[in-house]
Amino acid sequence: MRIAEADILVLPGLGGCRPGHWQHRWAEKMRTAAIVEQADWREPDPEDWADTIAKAAELAQRQVVIIAHSLGCIALAHAAPKLPRGKVSGAFLVSPPDLDRAGTPRALGDFAPAPRDPLPFPSLLVASSTDPFCGLEQAADLASAWGSDFHQAGDAGHIDTASGHGPWPEGLLMFTRLMQRL
Repeated sequence: MRIAEADILVLPGLGGCRPGHWQHRWAEKMRTAAIVEQADWREPDPEDWADTIAKAAELAQRQVVIIAHSLGCIALAHAAPKLPRGKVSGAFLVSPPDLDRAGTPRALGDFAPAPRDPLPFPSLLVASSTDPFCGLEQAADLASAWGSDFHQAGDAGHIDTASGHGPWPEGLLMFTRLMQRL
């Protein structure tokens, strides 16, 4: 599948997606991409986030491919049963948080426990060995539960602007390879 043949839904994490973040940059460059705007980026409600994701997929004109970061990954797992059957072709999941980890932002608590049912579409989960919000073992466990392929990104922090990932060309290459497999 080519990027131009799909509606790309971008799911940011807690706080949304600011200019400079790789998700924001990708959404600006991909003609068919749109950031899914949540009602409250600071005090997220899991049911509301899941409903918003499902509605965005439902309104898409073409097959959907999702790009999720951080809490956006967990929100997608919550939304999966609500998604229109057969509409989502795949997902690129980056740095999901461990909701049980000490130091995890309090605002993420309502999303616990993270859903463990397999996602009904192919996915690739990318995680860092130095993510302050999720250990590599927990990320691999989520990938296994969700039926996702797993890629270890090495020493990459939370794979966000704070860890030096503005444009993140390596990620774009991984996403492009996922698209070719779909």
